Amino acid sequence: MQRLRTASKHYGLIADGDNILVGLSGGKDSLALLRLLALQSRICKPSFRIAAVHIRMREVQYESGQSYLEAFCQQLDVPYFVINTSFSASSASSHQSKPVCFLCSWNRRKQLFNFAQEHGFNKIAFGHHQDDILHTALMNLTFTGHFSTMPARLVMKKMPISIIRPLCTIQEADIVRYATQLGFQPLLKKCPYEHNTQRTAARRLFEEISVMNPEARYSLWHALESDGKLVES
Repeated sequence: MQRLRTASKHYGLIADGDNILVGLSGGKDSLALLRLLALQSRICKPSFRIAAVHIRMREVQYESGQSYLEAFCQQLDVPYFVINTSFSASSASSHQSKPVCFLCSWNRRKQLFNFAQEHGFNKIAFGHHQDDILHTALMNLTFTGHFSTMPARLVMKKMPISIIRPLCTIQEADIVRYATQLGFQPLLKKCPYEHNTQRTAARRLFEEISVMNPEARYSLWHALESDGKLVES
């Protein structure tokens, strides 16, 4: 909780009056994020509201227990929504050269943005942790030649919405321990594409770098912060 509050203050993630939509995939990261934000929302300052939305994509078969997610949100007193969607013919045809992961992510984001705007949310929160952000930096540097990553806060230019990542300073290992202690239910069916991506290669590269230098995590984070890559407005 404290690290989430510290990250929120340092990167300007949450402010009074925010209406935050949490992308709830059902994995450990999004469950941890939702629980921590729900607990934080009960504290007086800053005063904000949250709701959770789960998107089911017909073309990519990975599943979460719907009754579990609904009960999880009820216990936290968080409004819960489900969006059932699929790849549209127009979006698929306009991105014919893109892999399934891109199409799935692109369409999920589109649904999230539309839902957020239609229901008055000014921020969307994702459960990406520090490891995700560092892996993305390595992936972009290695495969695209750009030093960039998923920022902790991103102000969208074409819509009145900001993307925030409140778990940005928390390591994945800590979230694993948190999920185990609280008995989070794992996904019923994992994504069939998740172990054959550039992200998987970046994860392995990060592990090798960490063997060479156990402090590499902090060096990479410092580089991202110094270069202004963690906040984009």
